[in-house]
Amino acid sequence: MAEAESKVPVRQSKDTAPALFDWHPFETLRRQIDRLFEDAPFPRNAPSELEPFGRFSLGWASTPAVDLIEKDKEYQVTAELPGLDEKNVEVKLQNGSLVISGEKKEEREEKDKDKGYFLSERRFGSFRRAFRLPEDVDKEKIAATFAKGVLTVRLPKSATAQKPEKVISVKAA
Repeated sequence: MAEAESKVPVRQSKDTAPALFDWHPFETLRRQIDRLFEDAPFPRNAPSELEPFGRFSLGWASTPAVDLIEKDKEYQVTAELPGLDEKNVEVKLQNGSLVISGEKKEEREEKDKDKGYFLSERRFGSFRRAFRLPEDVDKEKIAATFAKGVLTVRLPKSATAQKPEKVISVKAA
């Protein structure tokens, strides 16, 4: 004999948040859109007029690590360039951007007539990084130094940008 079906009353509240799985399709869509832009043939990191120090890179897939630091009187850009000399690095201002580029050429040959081998290796690579400059940089006083594979570019702020804040008192009307 079949058991009688019993119905248990369930209370539902309108205050409960939607379950996590309800948002799963949106998460999947977001990942698919991200993947679409990652695989796109056009440059993703184009410079932006709205974002100071907006970053874009052109060149080889391996670009050097760069740190951007804002201090009271200057901005500082530090790039790690192991294996390069200062003569292989170029820093310039171009269309409102700081452009750091470099090229490495390495050739090596080994010969051993006794063992009967000849080894020849060549490695070439270049990079180019560009950063949109903030408007408060004094472009005439930019300086770059290179020591032990680290490039440091100092971008002093203009005199008006270095002035301390001015507090304006609010008076009753």
